[in-house]
Amino acid sequence: MLNDKKLREDIKVSVARSLAEDIGDGDITALLIPESTISDAVVVTREHGVLCGQAWFDEVFQQLDPNIEIKWLVNDGDTLVPEQLMCRLSGSARSLLTGERTALNFIQTLSGTATTAREYFRLASKNGLTILDTRKTIPGLRLAQKYAVVTGGCQNHRLGLYDAFLIKENHIAACGGIKPAVQKAKEICPEKLIEVEVENLLEFQEALNTQADVIMLDNFDSIMIQQAVAMKTQKIKLEVSGNIDVKNISQKALSGIDYLSSGSLTKHCRAIDFSMRLK
Repeated sequence: MLNDKKLREDIKVSVARSLAEDIGDGDITALLIPESTISDAVVVTREHGVLCGQAWFDEVFQQLDPNIEIKWLVNDGDTLVPEQLMCRLSGSARSLLTGERTALNFIQTLSGTATTAREYFRLASKNGLTILDTRKTIPGLRLAQKYAVVTGGCQNHRLGLYDAFLIKENHIAACGGIKPAVQKAKEICPEKLIEVEVENLLEFQEALNTQADVIMLDNFDSIMIQQAVAMKTQKIKLEVSGNIDVKNISQKALSGIDYLSSGSLTKHCRAIDFSMRLK
């Protein structure tokens, strides 16, 4: 689960790194404008979407110039329509122009993730299912995209390698089987959630005989999913994964399944088109 304090710290670090990447040793084009010039600006969206990333946008200008004033007219999670006015800014023209691209990069990327998540949520909620994300995120933007997924209505899987066990094919091979892998996990961190990924019904049966909390059915077709549900004899959660997208959510959302997880939420997202204009 996302920690507010950790997220705030991550925002500051991400923004500082992004500004350094863009500005380098100085914005030479901004020097064309007199230092004393004060301007107003607006940000509008060019297409439909779900807004996400206000804190990152604000932090860009906070780090560049704390005197920049920003007034938001919408909130994270709001649905946007083309040509909608999202916020107004006022302050140093140089600062506004220097921060423009970095600020827009954050909200266009995170809004793209939130927009995708909202569509997945809409489709899955019809079947009473929870959609989970994965660790297939843009490097350096893990917590940001995880936040965007929640903003869109879906939920987070584990945040990283530290907060839950996910015992996959290679772990099983290295440990000598599913049962010894789960036993070892219980010894290492008995309080942590243990999930086992299985690729066939034989492995599923083996996982059922352990103390795992969740079993992930990787690339199971609809018939195999139904068989797995029928085999389940204990209070264990079932997760379906493997090429889940908007086209096949309904096919995978079968009775008895608790979660669907999809890397497409974060790795296939398309940025939303935003524009800043000085007035």
